[in-house]
Amino acid sequence: MVVGLCVAVVLLLLYFVAIMPRFTPKPMEEFKGWYYAHRGLHDNRSDAPENSVKAMRLAVENGYGIELDVQLTKDEKVVVFHDATLKRVCGVDARVNSMTYEELQKLHLLDSGEKIPLFSEVLKVIDGKVPLIMEVKMVDSKTRVCELADKELEGYKGVYCMESFHPFAVRWYRKNRPEVVRGQLSANFRKEGQKEGVQEWLVHQLLVNILGRPDFVAYSHKSASNLSRCLTRKMGAVAVAWTIRSQQELDRNRKKFDLFIFEGFRPK
Repeated sequence: MVVGLCVAVVLLLLYFVAIMPRFTPKPMEEFKGWYYAHRGLHDNRSDAPENSVKAMRLAVENGYGIELDVQLTKDEKVVVFHDATLKRVCGVDARVNSMTYEELQKLHLLDSGEKIPLFSEVLKVIDGKVPLIMEVKMVDSKTRVCELADKELEGYKGVYCMESFHPFAVRWYRKNRPEVVRGQLSANFRKEGQKEGVQEWLVHQLLVNILGRPDFVAYSHKSASNLSRCLTRKMGAVAVAWTIRSQQELDRNRKKFDLFIFEGFRPK
């Protein structure tokens, strides 16, 4: 019985060590007081679809912070685009990283005239006028996108931070750019009738925090009661909610989170 109790205590301690955020998390005061437009202030039925230059411009003009996604093309250009494949948004059955930037420029975002923008183009539009949350998209364990996105931000005067579902991206910033605010993205990845993979489960329970030691945790608001999420907030990590899709959802979650990423409505 004593041995079992000791094992339980050790496992509990290891759990707390694993989920801990940065030992002295950055307060992120410059990010607070803003609502963050998910992939820009977009409407996919309009001429300002998600992650388009126009959606970014609209967010800036309306005084919203911006959350966007960056990934690499085949020729290692940093572009702003969410999905790993082009099927949903551009109607082409191919991966973003299988095409060059020049090839991608022949495509349009949904039914608009907008094209997949370079990260550098979007940064010029934002121009430090609103804070930026950059989600780093990684399809494997290679962190080249972190390195190249970071180069694009050299000399950028605006307030920005990074986040990623992939713990290796968060770890890259911990090791190479510790002064940059970093966040671990997470959610409950279970789908009906399916089990989570090992990596998904580790991210879901925030056990990967041991790698990146994030300043904030961006969690699906639908799983706000997750124990690890709640504990990391008590440990000092800023709590970011994604993706809020109505004023009612926003109001319900105000006390559970500190920052909010929204889509499909104008927050009050």
